[in-house]
Amino acid sequence: MNIPLAYVKANQTGIVLLVLISLLFQPWLLAALWLVQVVGLATNGRWNLFVRIAKPFLQTSNRPTQAAELTRFNNLLAVLFLTVSLLFLLVGWTAAGYSAALMLLAAASAALLGYCVGCTIYFQYKQFRHRVSRKLS
Repeated sequence: MNIPLAYVKANQTGIVLLVLISLLFQPWLLAALWLVQVVGLATNGRWNLFVRIAKPFLQTSNRPTQAAELTRFNNLLAVLFLTVSLLFLLVGWTAAGYSAALMLLAAASAALLGYCVGCTIYFQYKQFRHRVSRKLS
């Protein structure tokens, strides 16, 4: 199954906006973003708040799509970076917490501009698995 790229971009836009707002005003808003991403991940995107808000305004017929497996991997990375950020903030390591959030901001911004960092990581991971499986055969 493929995910309309417009939905992926809506999620990326939501990530960028909420990370920026949280870093400028209230870092604990990252917890709300974490919740949006976890719910989206757990429901395969069906209950992603950013997608649900944007869906009525998006054209998806005959538009580019992204593999659901890749979308899920990218969402998992977002949850990972948000979890690390929140844990660092929780223990008082503010600079480390902001750094993790900034890495997510950079990745989501790059994806909106056309370069998917998560896609590159996913491709390298798949290549690694393929090489290992060939050696074991």
